[in-house]
Amino acid sequence: MTKDIKVAIIGVGGVGKAFIGQLANFIKKNSSTVSVSAVYIARSTAALISKDFSPLPLTAFASEELDAAGTAPLSVPDLIQFLKESGSETILIDNTSSIELANTYPDFLKAGINIATPNKKGFSSEEKLWNDIFAAAGNNGGGGGYVFHEATVGAGLPVISTIKDLVDTGDEVTKVEGVFSGTMSFLFNEFAPISSNGPVRAFSDVVKIAKDAGYTEPDPRDDLNGLDVARKLTILARLCGLDIDSPTSFPVQSLIPKPLESASTSQEFMEGLPNFDSDIGLLAENAQKEGKVIRFVGSIDVLSKAVKVGLEKFDISHPIAGLKGSDNIIAFYTKRYGDRALIVQGAGAGAEVTAMGVLSDVIKIINRIK
Repeated sequence: MTKDIKVAIIGVGGVGKAFIGQLANFIKKNSSTVSVSAVYIARSTAALISKDFSPLPLTAFASEELDAAGTAPLSVPDLIQFLKESGSETILIDNTSSIELANTYPDFLKAGINIATPNKKGFSSEEKLWNDIFAAAGNNGGGGGYVFHEATVGAGLPVISTIKDLVDTGDEVTKVEGVFSGTMSFLFNEFAPISSNGPVRAFSDVVKIAKDAGYTEPDPRDDLNGLDVARKLTILARLCGLDIDSPTSFPVQSLIPKPLESASTSQEFMEGLPNFDSDIGLLAENAQKEGKVIRFVGSIDVLSKAVKVGLEKFDISHPIAGLKGSDNIIAFYTKRYGDRALIVQGAGAGAEVTAMGVLSDVIKIINRIK
């Protein structure tokens, strides 16, 4: 018997477009065993709605195409009711970074609607939301929909699933450490490469290179403040069983010079950044004299319940020092693995690999639907 699945896709930016393309290929290859139909595709200002629940064409929708559709997005209560009226199993795909939408996850789950998302906000904000989501979800045998969020940490890398497997099988995770941001990985691999013995580059020049190449957010302060890494650490720490109130409840080192925190625009920030190159440059020079490099990392010491994000020095032989490009590396230290960490490494950013992580969650949900 062919499974009948209806999906609602919210967010058609880079990740959303990549997801739609990958979902179309999945549907084509698996049409004999599962019927997956997109019946709602939306961005913040417009939506395509299949009122008779027939499949919407899965093309790489541009924002302009959705705006031209001329239909306002449904409110959350109306979207929940619409999906319930389909008479099928349903999945919400949230490809946004909206905390407002994440706050409604418990409502979707209680209604039996499954969720797959790369949105970190729902799992890294106040601990109450985390608890409400999983209290409503069916992941642990409850009556609600399933929720999976592999791509909230490491994009398509198997980070969430790895730590869950470790914990669920009874292993004791003692420490998690790594480079969790593709942006920060690129910045420091360029700024302090292990092969360099010459003068340290100007950090502002490297930030400009990363910004021009599209590695940073439009305002690089959104990367340099460390909050993105803190959100990922919050998720992993909670999966390890730690009670973390929020991403601001533990030490997070910001690389934004204090006088530039109030810069009114990204351009003003970039223009002022060269004035502070000497501060971080001195750190890199001192590390170089010790035969080390600096990297922006996050760590969780489960035994002492200590979580922190910031710059650390590493010997050039350390796996974290030897990263290339925008790769992520996450090391899991556990009782079973002993002194030799279990390491997950690879591309931890990018639309295609993030979309792959979301699609893998969709497949997990489909496989669990009876």
